[in-house]
Amino acid sequence: MTFLENITSPADVRQLSTAECQVLTKEIRDCLITTVAQTGGHLGPNLGVVELTTAIHRVFESPRDTILFDVGHQSYVHKLLTGRYPEFSTLRQRGGISGYPSRAESEHDVIENSHASSSLSWADGIAKARQLTGEQDRHVVTVIGDGALTGGMAWEALNTIAADKSQPPRKLIIVVNDNGRSYAPTVGGFAEHLDSLRTSSQYEKFLSWGKERLQQSGPPGRAAYSAMHGMKKGLKDMMAPAETGMFDELGIKYVGPVDGHDLDSLERALAKAKDYDQGPVIVHALTQKGYGYAPAMADMDDQFHAVGVIDAETGRSQPSKSTSWTSVFGDEITRIARERKDIVAITAAMLIPVGLKRFAEEFPERVFDVGIAEQHAVASAAGLSYGGLHPVVCLYATFLNRAFDQLLMDVALHKQGVTFVLDRAGITGPDGASHHGIWDIAMLQVVPGLQLAAPRDATRLVEEFNEAVAIEDAPTVVRFSRGSVGNDIEALSRTEDGVDILAEPADGLDRDVLIVSVGALADRALALAEELRQRAIGATVIDPRWVLPVPDSVLTMGKDHALVAVVEDGVKIGGIGSQIRQDLRDEDSRTGVVELGVPDEFLPHGTREEILEYAGLSVPDMLDNTLHMLPPHLAERAHRTSRRAM
Repeated sequence: MTFLENITSPADVRQLSTAECQVLTKEIRDCLITTVAQTGGHLGPNLGVVELTTAIHRVFESPRDTILFDVGHQSYVHKLLTGRYPEFSTLRQRGGISGYPSRAESEHDVIENSHASSSLSWADGIAKARQLTGEQDRHVVTVIGDGALTGGMAWEALNTIAADKSQPPRKLIIVVNDNGRSYAPTVGGFAEHLDSLRTSSQYEKFLSWGKERLQQSGPPGRAAYSAMHGMKKGLKDMMAPAETGMFDELGIKYVGPVDGHDLDSLERALAKAKDYDQGPVIVHALTQKGYGYAPAMADMDDQFHAVGVIDAETGRSQPSKSTSWTSVFGDEITRIARERKDIVAITAAMLIPVGLKRFAEEFPERVFDVGIAEQHAVASAAGLSYGGLHPVVCLYATFLNRAFDQLLMDVALHKQGVTFVLDRAGITGPDGASHHGIWDIAMLQVVPGLQLAAPRDATRLVEEFNEAVAIEDAPTVVRFSRGSVGNDIEALSRTEDGVDILAEPADGLDRDVLIVSVGALADRALALAEELRQRAIGATVIDPRWVLPVPDSVLTMGKDHALVAVVEDGVKIGGIGSQIRQDLRDEDSRTGVVELGVPDEFLPHGTREEILEYAGLSVPDMLDNTLHMLPPHLAERAHRTSRRAM
C-alpha cells in the first residue's frame, strides 16, 4: 500500500518521517491529477497547497486545533489527509464527497460556505470562544489566499484581531497562501504590498527558470515533477526577511515569506508561529497554483483553477461542440461596446469566468476588476452611472447576495442605470450548496424599480441584454444558467408588453392551465404542456422574458385559465410564482397558482440534471404537482383520460 492509502487521520501524517512525507506529497499530487481529470474540479489551487496543507497537519492536531479554509476549494488535500482517500474518486459526484469542506463528511471540516473572505471572522469568533470557555491551549489556524484578502470582510476581521489585547492572548494563526492570484492575478494595493515582501527579482527569475525546466522535461508526469521538485533547493535561501509594513503597524506578528513548496521550511515557520504566545501570527507562504503539473504551470489565464474532465497526461479537455450562455453574453457586450463608448464592465476577480476576456482585450481601460469585493463593485457602479457611463456588473448569481445592500441603497434608491449580469443563475450542479444561484429572484423582488430578465435561449439573451442597457434610470438584471445554451425556442406570438407565447392549447381543448416559463426551463415547460394535453388538459405556455415586475398580460392571461403553473429554478418562497399569486390575489382573481420551483433548503451537489430532479423539476414531478392542484372537474377529466390510455 502507498503512504496515502494508509492515512486514516492527521495523526498518521505526523508519524511519518520527513523523507516519507516527501513521497506522500508526490502521491497526493498524482491522486489529485488522476481524480480531478475524471471528475472535474479545482485542480490548480489544490496542487498549489500540497506541502502547505501537509505541514499544517504535521504541526497542528486537527480537530483539537481548528483548521479553517477560506473559500474551501483548496481543501482536497485536507480531505485526503483526514482519511477520505477511499471516497476521493466520488469527488463532486451525486452522493459522493463534496468539492468543499463538509461537516457531514468529517469532524475536521468547519466552514462549508464557499464565499470568500469570511474565514478570519470565523477564526476570530472561535478563538474568542476558546478563551472564554477555558480552552486556551487549542489553536485556531486559518488558511486564506491573497485573493480572498482583497475582500473587505477580511480587513474588518483583521482590524478586530489586531486590536485585541485580551489576556492570555488568543491562539490564532493566519496562514496567507500567496500565489498572486484569486481566479486570475490578484489586483489592488494589498497585492502590491505582498509583492514588496518578496525578493521580487530573484523570485521571478526562479519561476521563469522553473517553467523552462518543466518545458524541457517533456510531457507531465514523473520527470516533470522531479524537475519541479529539484527547483526548490534555491528558493528557501532566496526568501530573505523583509520589512512587513502594514502587518507591523497592525501589531500582528509576521513570519515569512517562506517557500510554500518546501515542507521543512513550512514546518519550521508554522512551529515558530505555534510557539509564539504573545498574540496572533501571520505566516506568509509563497505558493504557485498548479505546482508540479506542467499543463497548469503553462496556462497563463487561470493555471487550471477549475477544470472539467481532462486528459491527465496532457491536461487537454474535449473541445465543446456547444455554445455556453457565458460566451453568448461575452460576444454581445463586446459588440455593444464598439458602438457605445459609455459601456463599461465591472467584475469581482472573475473576469474570464463571467465572459469578459474578449471585452478586456479590446477595451482594457473600460474593464474594472476590483478583486473579491462585490460590495465595492456595486457601489462603484453607482458612481460610474452618476458620472455618465453605463456600468455592467458581471457576477455569479450566488455572489450577488454579498452586495444586496449596495444594490438596494446605492443603485436602486438613487435610480442609477446599472445593469447586473448574473451568470450561473439557478441550479448549477457539482459545486454544491453555496454555489447554486437560487436566491437572486427572491432577494431582488423587494427592490423598488428593479427590472429582471430571464432569457430562455441565446437569441433572447442578446435581445434582453440590449434592452437592459438601454434603461438609464433604474437597475436592470439579466440572469442566465450554467453550461450550454441549447437550441432557440421560437415564439408563436408576442404581446404588446413583450410576453412571448410559446404554445397554445391543442384543438378542442380549453385554456385550462397557463404555464409560465422562467428562463432556461422553457423546454421543460413545453414538455409539461404536452403531458397535460395527453390527459385532455389544455395548456398555454408563455415566457414573460422580463419576469420582474410581472407583466400585465401575464395576469390577464392568468385570469382566463383555471390554474397558473410557474416553472422556475429559483426558490419558491419569494419566487416568480409567489409574486404572480400575490398579484392575482390583489386583483381579486380566484385563479390557483402552483409554484414549480426550488424547495426552501440548501441543495446538494451533483450534475445540473440530477439536482433539477432532486428539486422536483423533472417533467413527471411537475406533472404530478400540477394535476394535484387542478380544480376537481379538471382533475377528474385528466384521471379518466389517463385510465383510458392505460
